[in-house]
Amino acid sequence: MSKPRESFGKKEVRNKKEKKRKDKEKKRIERKENPDSNSFDDMIAYVDEFGNISSTPPDPTKKRKEVDKDSIVISITRQEAVDPDAPRIGTVTFFNEAKGYGFIKDSQNGQSVFMHVNNVLESVKEGNLVSYKTEKGQKGIAAIYVRLHKEVKNDIKPEVQDSATEPLDETDKEE
Repeated sequence: MSKPRESFGKKEVRNKKEKKRKDKEKKRIERKENPDSNSFDDMIAYVDEFGNISSTPPDPTKKRKEVDKDSIVISITRQEAVDPDAPRIGTVTFFNEAKGYGFIKDSQNGQSVFMHVNNVLESVKEGNLVSYKTEKGQKGIAAIYVRLHKEVKNDIKPEVQDSATEPLDETDKEE
C-alpha cells in the first residue's frame, strides 16, 4: 500500500500550528525567567481631574475644588421654532448621482438634511447653494422641492440682461 500524500494546504496548516506552539512555549519560558517585567504597578493608569491619563498617582496633598451638584445643568439645546413650510437654504455637501441621494447642510442651523433624486427639481451637484422645503421622512428630516438658489440683487432686475454680454444666437444674426 502506498502512503497517502499530504497536500500543500495541510502542510501549511501543520507548519503554522507548530510555529504557534513554539512561540507560545518561548513566551512561557521568558515569563518564568523575568517575573518582574510585567508587574501590576506597570499596568495601572491614573486619570487626573481634567480627564488626562497619566502613569503617576494623584497628589493626596493637593486641594480639590468642590462642585455643587445643584449647579450642574444638563439639558437639550433648544432649537428655534422654524416654520416647516418655509423654504430653507443650504449647501449640498454630498451628492451621489449613481445612487440618487445626497445631503444638504442647512445654512441656518447647520444640521444635515437627506435629499433623494426624486425630490430634486433641477440638477444639483456638490457645493451648490440650494433652496428646499423639509418633511418628515422614513429616518428623519428629508428635503423636498430641491432647486438651485438664485440670489436677486436689488440693483439688477433678473428679466433685463445686458445685450453686450449676452452671446448671439442664430435668430439674432438673421435680423
